[in-house]
Amino acid sequence: MSKEIKVALLGIVAIAILIIGFNFLKGSNLLSSDRTYYAKYDNVDGLAVGNPVVLNGIKVGQVKQMELLPSEHNRVKVSLELAKDVVVGDSTTASLSGSLLGSKTITLFLGKNSKIYDGGEELRSYTVASITDAFQAKALPVLGTVDSTLIKVNSFLSKDARLSLQQTLLNAQGSSEAFKNLLLMNQRNINQITTNMARLTRDLAVTSQKFDRIAANFGQLSDSLKQAPIGPTMRKLNATMTEAQTAMTTLNEGLANQQGSLNKLMNDDSLYNNLNATAASTNSLLTDFQANPKRYVHFSVFGGGKDKVKKEVTKKPNGEVEVDTKRVKSTSSNLVEPATTPPAGQ
Repeated sequence: MSKEIKVALLGIVAIAILIIGFNFLKGSNLLSSDRTYYAKYDNVDGLAVGNPVVLNGIKVGQVKQMELLPSEHNRVKVSLELAKDVVVGDSTTASLSGSLLGSKTITLFLGKNSKIYDGGEELRSYTVASITDAFQAKALPVLGTVDSTLIKVNSFLSKDARLSLQQTLLNAQGSSEAFKNLLLMNQRNINQITTNMARLTRDLAVTSQKFDRIAANFGQLSDSLKQAPIGPTMRKLNATMTEAQTAMTTLNEGLANQQGSLNKLMNDDSLYNNLNATAASTNSLLTDFQANPKRYVHFSVFGGGKDKVKKEVTKKPNGEVEVDTKRVKSTSSNLVEPATTPPAGQ
């Protein structure tokens, strides 16, 4: 074999390897037996050749080619190269969806097929609105509103408004300086207030300790009261009160009983009359004693005199007359022996 033939064969093999490698880098395998299907979309922004085709989360193919169709309102025809063992049919849907990073993926959804495809057929297409699209749809009106707001703010901040704002800032700065000077002038008072607050805090701490001790004492007192025999004491007190009530009841019954001694003592006039008569007799006796003391007492210096007898007549309130005979012995001791004589009429 000549050198020219060898060079030609080498060039052909190199070109074939180049073509195969280029298609492999594009995601297409010329030596594979995969089947190609088609799907049409209105917009394939973010979809590129070689992007995966997924079934139940597993890659079963890839995007082989994309073609613009001007005759169909600029729709895009996408060629999908699927593995030979993937069965698709008239119920299969190729859904175009995006990710947060902006890349697009085609996901297959299989259903109950009434017809099985062998390759070259068009699959039903569906486009899922991505988060980016939704964000853009929401963000664009907001951006427009922000833009108009900024324009209004810029128009509001005219020369006069800026001067007024600067003057306001200067006034605020002056107020802060005045407040600072006021603090410096009253630093002594502030220090005194701080000292007083610290002293008050210490006093409150001491008072809190005293309250703690008082609470502890009250706790001990409550424990002592809890342990004290209050029950027996209360029972004794109740028994005493019951006895007192019984005594008061008996006293009330005695006072209410007209035949009883207490009722007669309080309501019968005879005792009162007797006491008055006794008092009158005593007064008359004292009067007679003062007028005639020799009738009742005889004094003898030498003694041995004769005995004398003295009679004393007493009239009772009931009309009876009582005569008392007293015999006075003439002794040095001047003893007086009373002699009682039965009342007259007895």
